[in-house]
Amino acid sequence: MTGTNLPVMNIVNAAVDEDVLSTSVVTLAGDSSQPGLMAVSPDLKYTLVYSETGNTVTAVDNTTEAVATAIGSTTSLPAFTLPGFTESMAVNQASTSAYAAVPTAPVLGEAPGAVEVLNLQNGGIAASIPVPGAHFVVPSPDGNHVLVFSDNSDTVTVITTILIGTATDPRSYITGFDRPVWGIFANNATAYVMNCGAQCGGKAAGVSVLNVGASTSASTTPVSAATYGLLNGTTLYVAGSPPPNPPGTNTCAGTTTAATVCGKLSVVDTGTMTVTGSASITNGYHDRMQLSQNGQLYVGAHSCTNIAIPGGEVRGCLSIFNTSSPEVVIPANNGDVTGIQQISGRDVVYVVQNGALSIYDTDTNQLQVTPGDTQNNNGQVNIVGQLYDVKLVD
Repeated sequence: MTGTNLPVMNIVNAAVDEDVLSTSVVTLAGDSSQPGLMAVSPDLKYTLVYSETGNTVTAVDNTTEAVATAIGSTTSLPAFTLPGFTESMAVNQASTSAYAAVPTAPVLGEAPGAVEVLNLQNGGIAASIPVPGAHFVVPSPDGNHVLVFSDNSDTVTVITTILIGTATDPRSYITGFDRPVWGIFANNATAYVMNCGAQCGGKAAGVSVLNVGASTSASTTPVSAATYGLLNGTTLYVAGSPPPNPPGTNTCAGTTTAATVCGKLSVVDTGTMTVTGSASITNGYHDRMQLSQNGQLYVGAHSCTNIAIPGGEVRGCLSIFNTSSPEVVIPANNGDVTGIQQISGRDVVYVVQNGALSIYDTDTNQLQVTPGDTQNNNGQVNIVGQLYDVKLVD
């Protein structure tokens, strides 16, 4: 977040929703002038913080709650400077490297776009791998491969990480998709790919099964729309916004709302690769999703249709789907959702929407309320400044 005068990373005790800002603030001045998007390493060692201003990435050590230092040194790692903006970062399994997709990265003699490899041990950009229009990166659980999704492309680029820096090209290509934008690994060799289809200028949305070693996708299951998803056991939840067909059609028909354009959530059984359920949700570009421990699926988007009727309906980019029933709750809050985090061991989800933090009670799917508690604003944590993302680091 960016404070009133100083860019900082705020730390909240999520076990009790306690504001500990007076003692736990990571100052990012000089490293990250406009902190926003964050990515946490699989072992929770690091949190990467991206600043849109300057296109810098700062590595924070979650144990020391300070900017990370180089291996065997007490010197802080300088901020990594990317050659353009990123909306997607990921840290490898060993927390030694990170990957950032930069769709506008200049490449000599080629179309712009690259995956930047960040050296988390000693600092600096270790490699820049040209991938035209590279926009999103998803590493395999073992860290041996990275899936790269590019703008306006029907191909997924696979980077074999052990080949980075060698004489062998680490890139291979898998075809047979329809504007793929995201993937979820079921294991080290198999992933489910979200085909954005018509929403991204393609033809038809769907979920494809990708085998990392194959040249084409194995099969595709049609869904209404697909830009993001979450895998829970053998159930895959997929969200997106189908374009009205024909144009002007009310895609919210059958739901009670003043909005005329809605998104769609599809439930896919990965054992049979069939759609077993669906629900109407708020529209926009969906790119955030978390499942609470009591089965409430929080789905966030940006660039949605906001409704604010005085004395009436208020809705923004957050939808809550009850996985045990077809019920959908749309909280009365406008704005983009830029961060969602389920809190382990509690029926609570943290949501950053419209630049502010909201804590939801997942038993009621309403804002948490703690009557009489003046320490944290009646169940909420009041943080001053413009917020963007939220992550659980321990």
